[in-house]
Amino acid sequence: MIAAFCKRFSCAGAKYGSYFYRAMGESLSLQKVEYMFGIVGVPIIEVAMAAQAAGIKYVGMRNEQAACYAASAIGYLTGRPGACLVVSGPGLIHALGGMANANMNCWPVVVIGGSSDRNQETAGAFQEFPQAVRTSMYGRPGACYVDIAGDMVNAKVDRIVSCCPPPPVSLADHGAVTEAISVLKAAKRPLVIIGKGAAHGRAEIALRKFVKMSGLPFLPTPMGKGVLPDDHPNCVAAARSRALLQADVVLLLGARLNWILHFGLPPRFDPDVKVIQVDLCAEEMGNNVRPAVALLGDINAIVTQALALQSTLPMNYYTVFHHVSQLLPHDCIIVSEGANTMDIGRTMLNNYLPRHRLDAGTFGTMGVGLGFAIAAAAVERSRNKGRRIVCVEGDSAFGFSGMEVETMCRYNLPVVIIVVNNNGIYSGVDPETWKEMAKMGDLTAIAPPVTLLPEARYDKIMAALGGRGFLVRTVEELRSALQLSLSDWEKPSLLNILIDPSSDRKQQEFPWLTRSNL
Repeated sequence: MIAAFCKRFSCAGAKYGSYFYRAMGESLSLQKVEYMFGIVGVPIIEVAMAAQAAGIKYVGMRNEQAACYAASAIGYLTGRPGACLVVSGPGLIHALGGMANANMNCWPVVVIGGSSDRNQETAGAFQEFPQAVRTSMYGRPGACYVDIAGDMVNAKVDRIVSCCPPPPVSLADHGAVTEAISVLKAAKRPLVIIGKGAAHGRAEIALRKFVKMSGLPFLPTPMGKGVLPDDHPNCVAAARSRALLQADVVLLLGARLNWILHFGLPPRFDPDVKVIQVDLCAEEMGNNVRPAVALLGDINAIVTQALALQSTLPMNYYTVFHHVSQLLPHDCIIVSEGANTMDIGRTMLNNYLPRHRLDAGTFGTMGVGLGFAIAAAAVERSRNKGRRIVCVEGDSAFGFSGMEVETMCRYNLPVVIIVVNNNGIYSGVDPETWKEMAKMGDLTAIAPPVTLLPEARYDKIMAALGGRGFLVRTVEELRSALQLSLSDWEKPSLLNILIDPSSDRKQQEFPWLTRSNL
């Protein structure tokens, strides 16, 4: 039976061995097209056979629309376009639904169809196949149609174009990325929305690092699910409506503010929400909601840009406390003093047991922290309960009793001191500004009263006395130093964490304490 089948199609075999069909099959293979879906008929039976001869897997479907759906899904899953093979007329018309779906989803697919001779057509010319692959993949991916004119079947092909390389990776403007990071840092309720564009861009590794470093909550769109796992602790899909409504800044990664996301408009969104839009397609920017920052380019590359920039930009109070809170043991005793440091720490550094927090108290006294920490460490040592003492200090507050680190080293008390250093009382200046001020004359007449010495090396004081000192500028350094300090019971440690000198507490909605508006 197999022999009879081969004999029956021997003429077809001769045809697909002709220049054109052989070139078509080899071109598909060279372009790394692995799958072809379709329904064959005259004159495209030989195209399917030539594709198989070139090593491409052909899947015969029962409807051209389903064939096009399948081929476009291959483009999304593999990053190289799938091929859909259809006959002219109704075959192509049936495939249009799949082509439209591919365009809307931005999935690369190449639809190949037969037609009459070119001199019988009123419009349209043959499009070289490698150009079609490039068109389907580059920029905004989508469907591309190749029309095989009847008189091309016996044409001689001089050459076959080599494999189309992956689309070029485009980065966003550096200034725009810096602005986006600043907007995120100033947000009270930021939210990352992960769309299928992030999946298409293979951004999962960079996004995993970004979410871990930033601690931002994220919400996946239906086709963005799985870029980060649904059971990730930062996933807020279970509270989708509340997350959308309460977000004051949204980082939109390859998602569209269309009907799936309620067009980005009230009542589903805050009317004053700021959108940072990241997309490969310029035409998508500003649809329905004007972005506060627009980042045009490859999503994986832009997230990697943001990662690198976030590592070099100085941290703020909230970044520091977010990561500290993740690492502190639940049974540790927290000692805290300082203006912004103590105020923000009260809400972000949680306590789970009674009598496990000591701070400036009713009198608001600065300088109490290190004495409190020494007392707590002495009690813990006598009780031998193994609870850690963590003393969180502003750089100004630390200066009141800073030399008590010698006491800690002398008695070998395993206290972990965290100095949140913004170069001042409430706020300071950066080293370059300090140098410029020094050139202008006497600093006692020029330097703002709230400033302290920029980037003072409190960590070296601890190291000089025999303890362990760490200079911390990045999240990675913070997490590494704190984990090591918490695990080391042999000596006290001090983390000198340099943050943005202009970092401040977020604006409060109500006057401080009981201040009257009268």
